[in-house]
Amino acid sequence: MTEIRVLTDDAQFRAHMTVFRRAMHWSPFSDEQWQVARPSYEPGRVLAAFDGDEMIGTTQSYGSSLVVPGGAVVPHSAVSRVGVRADHTRRGVLSALMREQLSSLPDPVATLRASESRIYGRFGYGPASRWRTVEIDAKRAVIPGEMTGRVRMVDQDTADKLLPELHEAVGLARPGQIGRWPGWWARARDRKSEAENSVTVVHSGPDGDDGFLTYKVAEEKGFRHRLSIEDFEWADDDAWRDLWIFVSRLDLVDHIDIDLALDDPVSWLFEDPRVVHTREIFDEIWLRLTDVPRMLSARTYGEAEPVVIEVQDGLLPANSGCYRVSADGAERVEEPADVTIPVGLLGAVYLGDTTFSQLAAVKRLSGSRLADADALFAVQRKPYCGTFF
Repeated sequence: MTEIRVLTDDAQFRAHMTVFRRAMHWSPFSDEQWQVARPSYEPGRVLAAFDGDEMIGTTQSYGSSLVVPGGAVVPHSAVSRVGVRADHTRRGVLSALMREQLSSLPDPVATLRASESRIYGRFGYGPASRWRTVEIDAKRAVIPGEMTGRVRMVDQDTADKLLPELHEAVGLARPGQIGRWPGWWARARDRKSEAENSVTVVHSGPDGDDGFLTYKVAEEKGFRHRLSIEDFEWADDDAWRDLWIFVSRLDLVDHIDIDLALDDPVSWLFEDPRVVHTREIFDEIWLRLTDVPRMLSARTYGEAEPVVIEVQDGLLPANSGCYRVSADGAERVEEPADVTIPVGLLGAVYLGDTTFSQLAAVKRLSGSRLADADALFAVQRKPYCGTFF
C-alpha cells in the first residue's frame, strides 16, 4: 500500500533526488553535484511515496510568488521533481502524491513545467502560458540608432549578488512571471559555472541598473558561433532595446537563440524583420488554482456584463461552485451559471493565454455569454514566466 510522507532530513532529500532523476532516465548526482543541489530542498515542501521502506515516488514545491493580470503579486508554489520509479508506475502512486500535495500546499496557486502534457490535466492543471523559440541571423541583424544607456559586463561574483535583487525590482511585471527563491539562484550559479562561456551584462539607465542579460556562445562547424540568451529582464523599453543592440552587434556571432513571450515585438527592432525566425511554439507553465475564490479576487477584469462561472473541482471540492465575475471583481454566489468549466481549464484561461470561446469551440466547456467572459478575462500582454524550474 502506498504511503505519502513529508521528508525532513538530508539523507531522505538525497534519496528523493535519486528517485526523481532515475524516473527521468538521468544518473544519480555525484557528491559534488548533490552539495550544489541541496539548498534547493525546503523543509515541509518535499513529499515522497513509499512502498514499505522503499521510496518509489517524488514531488516537491518551492515557495515563490506569481504576477496575475492587473499586476498583483500572490503567494505561489512552484511544483517540481515529480516522478515515479519505473517499476511502480500505473499503480496510482502519482495520483496519491498529487492529491496529498494539492491538499497541503500553503499557497492559493501552483504552477509546474510538464514533461508529459497528458499527465497533469487529471489533477486540475491547465496550460496557462506559452513561449516561442526564435533564431536571429546575427550577420544580417541591424538595429537602427544607438544606445540611450550603458551596458557593462560583470563577473560571476557580482552577478550572484546583483541579479536576485535586480530581478525582483524589474522582472515581476508581466502576468505569469514568478519570484525566484534562493535555491533557484543556487542552481543558476551551478549551471553558469558549468558553462565556460557564460556571460552576464547589466544595463544602466538614468536611474541606475534597470536590466540584465545572460548568454553563452558555442562554436559550431566551420568556425561559426551560436549565442544562446539564457536570462533576460528589463524595466523599460530603453533597457530592452539597448540590451538587444549590445548582443546583436557582438563580433564572431552568426546566430542568436532565445525563448520569448508570444507577443514579444523583437522582430520590429530590426531593419529587416525576416532576420527573426520562429522555430517552435511550446507550452510553458501549467497553472493550478488551489484557492479559486482567492485567485478570482486577486486579478482584475475587463469591461463587460457580469458572467456567472461554475467551477468544477473533483480534487479540492471547496473550490467547486458558482462565481459572479464582473469588472468590479469576483464573488461566490448562488445563481444559475452562464458558463461551466473544470478547474484545469479555468487555470488555462486565468492568465489570458486562451479564451472561453476557443475552449467552447473545441467542446471543452459549455455555456453562454462567452463573448462577455472573454472580455472580462482579456489581457493586454500575453502571459510569460521566463523562469525555468
